[in-house]
Formats: sequence, C-alpha cells, structure tokens
Amino acid sequence: MANIKSAKKRILVNRTKAERNKAIKSGVKTAMKKVLAAVEAGDKAVAQEALIAATATIDKAATKGVYHKNTAARKISRLAQAVNKMA
Repeated sequence: MANIKSAKKRILVNRTKAERNKAIKSGVKTAMKKVLAAVEAGDKAVAQEALIAATATIDKAATKGVYHKNTAARKISRLAQAVNKMA
C-alpha cells in the first residue's frame, strides 16, 4: 500500500476510472448483443434500431477514451455488415 498522499489519491482515482470504464464496456457489449440477437432472430427492423443505438453507444465510448477510435469503427462496421447481410 502506498504511503505518500498523492500515490494514495492516484489509487483511488484509478479505481474510480476503472469502474467507469468497466460500466461503459459492459454497456457496449450489451448493445452489441441486442443487435446480434435481432440478426439471429431474423428481425431486420429491430436489428436496424438496435444498430443505431449500438453505434451511438460505441461512438460515445470511443469519445470518452474507453475504446480506440479504430476499435470502435471496427465494432460498428462488423455490426452494420451483419445487419446489411440480412435478407
């Protein structure tokens, strides 16, 4: 355990940021699952709505610095490709 006051504060701040990042990543995963579930079910309208919501969630995560912009773009691209392949 740290003895210096600034080091103690860094531990607390890092813990808070880690919890925030975990919550954001969890939200992204949930949004992605909703899109993929709609694709599996074959419901294109629901899949497109879920895709819009997931895109917003992923973009927000990238803006906050949780995901790198290329990672976010890749995730969005793969989801969009899955929805667009639906008949």
